[in-house]
Amino acid sequence: MVGEPDDLRVAYITCNDLLEAERIGRALVGERLAACVNLLPGLRSMFWWQGRIEETPEIIVIAKTSAANMDAVVARVKSLHRYATPCVVFLPVVGGNPPFLDWLRSEMDPAKAKATTSLKRGPLGEAG
Repeated sequence: MVGEPDDLRVAYITCNDLLEAERIGRALVGERLAACVNLLPGLRSMFWWQGRIEETPEIIVIAKTSAANMDAVVARVKSLHRYATPCVVFLPVVGGNPPFLDWLRSEMDPAKAKATTSLKRGPLGEAG
């Protein structure tokens, strides 16, 4: 296995709507900052903002990335996000299916960053 599980991260990001989540997801994958992104609609968030409790629908973006990409992921999300303070937090990957973890690492190879940025399905038609 290339690398260790502790070099991988899962980024948890929230977006205002599906279009914003898709734009951010495509940028992260297209620029090889994440190997794959999952978009989960249906989130309802409640939070303190400017002295009062807000409640709003949001979309969850889960991006599989690396520790080395964390700063770049935050910067890219901030550049594309409409919120002044977007939620971007990282969770460590502490294990998993070794071939899948190797695939994640290989898809974030900076040498591939110049390759095509179109999103494609995996070899069996599945998305990551």
